[in-house]
Amino acid sequence: MAILSSPLQFVTSTPPATRGLAITTVLLSLTYFWIRWHDTEPLPTTPYLTLVPGASLFYPWTFLTSGFVETSIIELVFSLLVVPASFRYLERLWGTGETLKFIAINTIIPNLISFGLNWIEFLVLRNADLFLYGMEYHGQMALQTAALVAFTQVIPEHQVQVFGVIKVRVKRLPMAYVGLSNVMVIIGYQSPWLNIQWGWLVAWAYLRFYKKNKGDGIVGDSYGDRSETFAFVHWFPPFAHYPVSLICNLVESIFKKLRLLPTPTADVESGGYTLLPGGTRAEAERRRALALKALDQRMAAAVAPPPEPSPAPRPPPAAATNLPNGPPSPVASKTRAVERRTSVSEVDLGESKAKARGKDDA
Repeated sequence: MAILSSPLQFVTSTPPATRGLAITTVLLSLTYFWIRWHDTEPLPTTPYLTLVPGASLFYPWTFLTSGFVETSIIELVFSLLVVPASFRYLERLWGTGETLKFIAINTIIPNLISFGLNWIEFLVLRNADLFLYGMEYHGQMALQTAALVAFTQVIPEHQVQVFGVIKVRVKRLPMAYVGLSNVMVIIGYQSPWLNIQWGWLVAWAYLRFYKKNKGDGIVGDSYGDRSETFAFVHWFPPFAHYPVSLICNLVESIFKKLRLLPTPTADVESGGYTLLPGGTRAEAERRRALALKALDQRMAAAVAPPPEPSPAPRPPPAAATNLPNGPPSPVASKTRAVERRTSVSEVDLGESKAKARGKDDA
């Protein structure tokens, strides 16, 4: 009974959006397996479940449903191990509504971009069998990358173990996944590995500019995370920061002129005249930096060897306690010498008187 209650307790304690995501993934993936099991066609024959660029215009819901269909057992097991656990944490942090919005955005928009790119490739290369009907976009690779980007924003310095061997910080994982995507696309596996790159870009743009952050009674609602540590240039090595920053500033200025970006929140503490990057998020970041600094100082103090105890002072000799402080004065030395001489003469005089009495008695 205890064995059965533990998984049941885990399922019931999972937030509703994450639970619905896992159940939908299992149901749609099993439906896909059942259809393919009874089908012998080599080309994709489920355009009503997965995204096939040449047929999705007639099945527009596949821009969403394809993100919940895994086409192999390995992909399904991996997604069920990674995605629900990740969004279980994020949903408790963001809430159910914001989590559902994040899932929908990072599923539909990457599929739309891949769909448009395939049509551009077809118009240029005129190969419909490959670009329109030979590729099938599916799975949660974009959603997995989006979760990694969200963790980079929330816990960038947290260290995890990959396969129980490699230790890496959370902020390094998204670009490692994007690098794997680049390799797979170059060797010819555009579908579905290309969605990893779109998931990374869409998730960062949404969290940077559009995600709504609820304020308190003093600071109102804000949008995005404008902090320096979450800037786009920090996804790249230092030598690429300058050219990437020029491109980012140009794109951001265009988006601002088109009024596609929300206005950042003003800093209330400075009277509303300057912009506070990130609003309440920046304040939390500063507090976290101070806490990490204090923790490092405590750890350094704990690792440092304790100082050696100084030897206890020896008590002064008993005879020395009766002596006056400092060297003896010459007057005192002379007085003691006179006293010694006087006492010797007195002894000699006493002895001579005793001998004289003895002679008289005789």
